[in-house]
Amino acid sequence: MDAEHVRDCWSCSLGSERTMNPYVTGTSVLAVKYRDGILMAADMGGSYGSTLRYKTIERIKPIGKHSLLGASGEISDFQEILRYLDELILYDNMWDDGNSLGPKELHNYLTRVMYNRRNKFNPLWNSLVLGGVKNGQKYLGMVSMLGVSFEENHVATGFGNHLARPILRDEWNENLSFEDAVKLLEKCMRVLLYRDRSPVNKLQIVKITEEGTTNFPPYSLKTFWGFESYENPTVGEHVPLNCIRIRL
Repeated sequence: MDAEHVRDCWSCSLGSERTMNPYVTGTSVLAVKYRDGILMAADMGGSYGSTLRYKTIERIKPIGKHSLLGASGEISDFQEILRYLDELILYDNMWDDGNSLGPKELHNYLTRVMYNRRNKFNPLWNSLVLGGVKNGQKYLGMVSMLGVSFEENHVATGFGNHLARPILRDEWNENLSFEDAVKLLEKCMRVLLYRDRSPVNKLQIVKITEEGTTNFPPYSLKTFWGFESYENPTVGEHVPLNCIRIRL
């Protein structure tokens, strides 16, 4: 038996391996419909395990003419998804038929991609937010890493689904102006900054309307860390043993 055959047999005995653990990850993405279009927000942090290693990562990208894509989860998998979408948009443009893919079509495509990879036990470790405007119709949806998808008026991924969605349910309405939509997302992001250990205080906000996409310069939120519980968080945690009474 030659060396090449031995190597092939050894590879077959190992079987296929899958990357099942994320390495560099981003946290929550928030998005809402407002009067003129879609507004999406995310911080720019990238965590290497529990270490906030990167602080300038853009996790919201324009896709084609009519859509925005935001992602939480593994950054390299997000880059792979962007490569898929670049190929899809290029292929669609090559038809030169005067039509272009809208947010609903891209949302359906991403649902199939995520579900297909999940079935191969090789998932793309992301939760995706897809929003856009085409022919005057606003569209906003979400896809999980398992291929579960839905359409809503406001969506959030990660901890935002637990901490920001209650605020959005209480305060969102379909006639929000752009300024009010920004204030609402800033309020949600401020809560996440206080309560989630992963975000950095560097916010990316992008809007899309019928006229196109606007990516605003990153900025920091005004925060207050002078609460008594923040200054001395361990008060009351340790009780001396001589203060503990055992009741028989």
